[in-house]
Amino acid sequence: MHLSFLQLDQFRNFGQVAFTPCQSLNIIHGANGAGKSSLLEAIHLLGFGRSFRTSRQNSVVKQGMSGATVFSRLVDDEGIENKIGCTRHKSDGFEFSLNGQRTKKLSDIVRKIPMQIFTPQSSDLIIGSPLLRRRFVDWALFHVEHGFSDLSSAYTKTLSHRNAMLRKHANNGIAIDAQQMDYWTEALCNYGNRLTIARESYLEAINAEVVALYSQFMPEFKIEVRYNSGWEKGSSLADSLRQKYSRDLQYGYTTVGPHKGDIKFSVNGYSAAENLSRGQLRILVSILQIAQMKLFSSLVNKSTIYLVDDIAAELDEKTRAYFLDLILETNTQVFVTAIESSQFKFTNKYNDKKVFHVEHDQVNEE
Repeated sequence: MHLSFLQLDQFRNFGQVAFTPCQSLNIIHGANGAGKSSLLEAIHLLGFGRSFRTSRQNSVVKQGMSGATVFSRLVDDEGIENKIGCTRHKSDGFEFSLNGQRTKKLSDIVRKIPMQIFTPQSSDLIIGSPLLRRRFVDWALFHVEHGFSDLSSAYTKTLSHRNAMLRKHANNGIAIDAQQMDYWTEALCNYGNRLTIARESYLEAINAEVVALYSQFMPEFKIEVRYNSGWEKGSSLADSLRQKYSRDLQYGYTTVGPHKGDIKFSVNGYSAAENLSRGQLRILVSILQIAQMKLFSSLVNKSTIYLVDDIAAELDEKTRAYFLDLILETNTQVFVTAIESSQFKFTNKYNDKKVFHVEHDQVNEE
């Protein structure tokens, strides 16, 4: 799978630009502020439906304009072309299109373009909030497990109903309807247990890939990946909800469950987040993402797109070369940025590649 064409209209600092990537390695270089990251951001919108740079989504629209558009041609692994577009209206949010049919249902689009991204902030996957680690696992399950999206939505909606009852009691003293609470708690256990089993199974599968890859990068360290379900170990979710019910009433929300789940990484028996250097953390994140792509490809026989922003800031030249070797082995289309073209000297060995220079709001193939 690869993008064969990309066009941006009124996106960030660009008026209108278009370019044709190759299906393997695409190198994008240019000075700071030229728009390299904006190109990756535009591609990211197609794969995730949001920017990776800001929560203020209207900022992708060029100043003075009412909307921005990203249009692409995606060729899947069977050679079938899909036309995929995304428009950000300042007044009406995002709108997506698939082969000319408009939709606001994000899942219709992102299922077509499984995508990963590596940026200077990627270390947050290890040292940041548990939400980022849950998203990492759930991204794969969304693309791999049929029905996972519906299961996750059902859990979220059920949790919202239970929390609404708890919040009314905590904030306004409204009495809890025991029958309704039992109903939502039972439903939460049902969806929550299924969600946890899916996450645990996936992590068990990816763990072998992570351990094998990590031993190649840093053989002196032994990595362990473990899932924390979000409630007390050795107890069932139903028992934990009963035990924490008084606290839930006091706080006004559900304090245990898969929405509190987390992934724990340890190296030589110690917390990776607390003991690895920034450089070592970046390597660990890159290994996690490569392992996920390899497992994804083996499970669904489908390739991915991989975005790497400012590779020279994150990885030394030796690690960069090994990193890209492993990614390209997975039949992945890669878009990678850096300031200087000299930072890509090690890519001379790759025959299937294109180099683009971003300058004066234009993208030129070299």
